[in-house]
Amino acid sequence: MKFFVDTANLNQIREAQDLGVLDGVTTNPSLMAKEGITGKENILNHYKAICEIVDGDVSAEVIATDFEGMVREGEELAALNAQIVVKLPMIKDGIKAAKYFNDKGIKTNVTLVFSAGQALLAAKAGATYVSPFIGRLDDISTDGLNLIAEIREIYDNYGFETQILAASIRHTMHVLNCAKIGADVMTGPLSSILGLLKHPLTDIGLEKFLADYKKGN
Repeated sequence: MKFFVDTANLNQIREAQDLGVLDGVTTNPSLMAKEGITGKENILNHYKAICEIVDGDVSAEVIATDFEGMVREGEELAALNAQIVVKLPMIKDGIKAAKYFNDKGIKTNVTLVFSAGQALLAAKAGATYVSPFIGRLDDISTDGLNLIAEIREIYDNYGFETQILAASIRHTMHVLNCAKIGADVMTGPLSSILGLLKHPLTDIGLEKFLADYKKGN
């Protein structure tokens, strides 16, 4: 399972990279704005800065909602760095753009996916990643993890190479459950990854080892 962090915060990205388990980054206009990154030139430069920190794929989202606009923006984003994955919305023109970029050899991430049918279309169009938002489904009393399981079954049935990128991850149990189901990638806050480190018995055991060591010295 690949670990991505969903943020535009460079310090958090560096921390995740330094941990040694980071495979990529996803971000979007909302996360950019949260870090005070506004304006086209600043946003493009920020994507470049992220690519300098991480070794893996970096999803960069288009703003346009029409095919021509997505192609124009996507090509500009892809030209920034070979690590850039063009992030497209799950709408009709987004699927058309995914097919266009696939034919050009440019990686894509179809986002805002909330049904297995949407994920099937994205795979048919040749998307590199598909991003089902499990946390947002949980928010409306719908089982987000069940969607991951449905997509996994469909993709396995037909050998689709599109990777399931479990998005809107909220906490560590989301990560573990997605891993059990077979999501290819998770993306969430750094805290959801760091939470995997924690166990009270580890803390108790380490405290005892150190106490015993001090007794002997």
